[in-house]
Amino acid sequence: MTQPVALITGCSSGIGQALAFACLDEGYQVWATARNPASLEPLIARGAIAVMLDVNDAAQIAACAERLRQEAGRLDLLVNNAGYGAMGPMLDADRETLLKQFDTNVFAPVQMVRATVELLRASKGLIVNIGSVSGVTTTPFSGVYCASKAALHAISDALRLELTPFSIGVLTVKPGAIASDFGNNASAAITLAPDSWYKPWEQAVQARAKASQKASSTTAAEFAKELMTYIKSPLRPEEVLIGTGSRNMVRLKRWLPTSILDARLLKRFGLSKP
Repeated sequence: MTQPVALITGCSSGIGQALAFACLDEGYQVWATARNPASLEPLIARGAIAVMLDVNDAAQIAACAERLRQEAGRLDLLVNNAGYGAMGPMLDADRETLLKQFDTNVFAPVQMVRATVELLRASKGLIVNIGSVSGVTTTPFSGVYCASKAALHAISDALRLELTPFSIGVLTVKPGAIASDFGNNASAAITLAPDSWYKPWEQAVQARAKASQKASSTTAAEFAKELMTYIKSPLRPEEVLIGTGSRNMVRLKRWLPTSILDARLLKRFGLSKP
């Protein structure tokens, strides 16, 4: 039996690393990517193939896809996991912040699909796009991140429909609170201008950046284990919610009147009217 091949972006830690381990456990040949190859040592020790890849570098994407064609000759699973979280008020988000956020979370997954789609078509493979419940329910001080994940969800919907004639599946994953390095990375990427109107809310901005890093957060290993059950299922849904608070966040948006949801969020972030 031919060994299935998985290509996963953003495997240095968190969800990407955990999912790479889960795929290895399931018998995949795993191509694990990260900007820093040294971070992939734990996966290499388990037999993964390490690839240095900045998903915002077109040349590196092309080189990765070509190497995959030459050495593996197939691709059964593409996981667009690499992500970036820019937190802060919308008024402080300059063009560079917007572009960096959308480059990583929106444009890069599209380019990864375009570079590997011929291999996916040949194997009737599956694309897994890691979105977020933040792309469903927008919260203050994360508008750029929320917008990028909402855009990724829309792109996933379009790809799912457009790739149906070619027997390529698309699964959109909307994680809730998952314990990872994301909160620390998001904290480091906070955009708050020196003269920002929101200086009095700096602690609230910090809290939003670390919102997913709670004691009750789902571990990356638990997340990966649950996601693998969907990947393997012949009755796979089009989208899945995984992780602490994921279903509640979607319910809030779906069922609460906007005025009530706004009131809750304004209270939570201390954004009371003057």
